[in-house]
Amino acid sequence: MPTPDRDWDQTYRDPQSPPWDTRRPSTQLRLLLESGSVKPCRALDLGCGTGTNVIFLAQQGFSATGVDLSGVAIQRAREKARAAAVSVNFVCASVLALPDFGVPFAFVFDCGCFHTLAKDQRRTFVEQVLGVTRPGSIFLLLCGNAKEPLDPGPPTVSEEEIRATFSRDFDIEWIREFRLDTVNLPKTPLGYATLMRRRLP
Repeated sequence: MPTPDRDWDQTYRDPQSPPWDTRRPSTQLRLLLESGSVKPCRALDLGCGTGTNVIFLAQQGFSATGVDLSGVAIQRAREKARAAAVSVNFVCASVLALPDFGVPFAFVFDCGCFHTLAKDQRRTFVEQVLGVTRPGSIFLLLCGNAKEPLDPGPPTVSEEEIRATFSRDFDIEWIREFRLDTVNLPKTPLGYATLMRRRLP
């Protein structure tokens, strides 16, 4: 997770799992793969946390990389990947300052990272995604839905904000409402799932 105003290492040290750390692959990610819309390729998980989703991608044949700002989360993710006997590249970095990964990623996944950003950070986030992808790359974004803010619950954005942030550089194939996979919350939050494709030149 990228925002500097929260101690993400301490979040992951808490004996109670963060609400988003369900230890199960994202339902929306599984459904996308089952649909056949994304085939095994180079994949990047932004804000990968303890690695559940990026490990799942590796198990499905993807060449997978996970990025998170929390060193504690990355260490746990590496341990989980070793236990699962899969090869995953984990990088401790901010999504607002991604390293040079060399070959672009054909698929990017973000489950709950973008919605933590301040509004003035969103353009930087898009530029970082553009820097690690190529025209035609697919991006699945999951975020909290502003129609139903919850406390406790995730940060939220509106459909209009999603379109305003990404439409210049991505063709938005669909935006769907769904219930976020969470634990330790009294009510399951409403989310937006957005499938985008980086626009061809």
